[in-house]
Amino acid sequence: MLALIQRVTEARVTIDGETVGAIGPGLLALVGVEPGDGDAQVARMAERLLGYRVFADDQGRMNLGLADTGGGLLLVSQFTLAADTRSGMRPGFSTAEAPDLAEPVFNRLLATCRQKHAPGVETGRFGAHMVISLVNDGPVTFLLRA
Repeated sequence: MLALIQRVTEARVTIDGETVGAIGPGLLALVGVEPGDGDAQVARMAERLLGYRVFADDQGRMNLGLADTGGGLLLVSQFTLAADTRSGMRPGFSTAEAPDLAEPVFNRLLATCRQKHAPGVETGRFGAHMVISLVNDGPVTFLLRA
């Protein structure tokens, strides 16, 4: 499982012009599910998303995680993160989990994060064409693996 996380001052997902998920300050996480991902990867990724220290403390150092700040989390499924881009000029998707197997894994990640992060977790719609708007804060962007 992969997650490209971005510290944001705000982010939103729209589908057909309708906002389906939005947060203020917090993290936008674009999540790719790979073959073989299961409960262990879900637990580890949830832990990393909520605890990865990308927010400044009183001294301006990245010492605080999302759970410390109470910010929002916007989880968006993005199978293209798991694409094979090592050769050629077109991505291959054999390294991404099939949608019918990836969706339940993504939904478990969403449910786990919602259970552990009371300030709120928003999402888009699995498999939909989504438009993501964000204001990257820093910019601060990391690729996490679980």
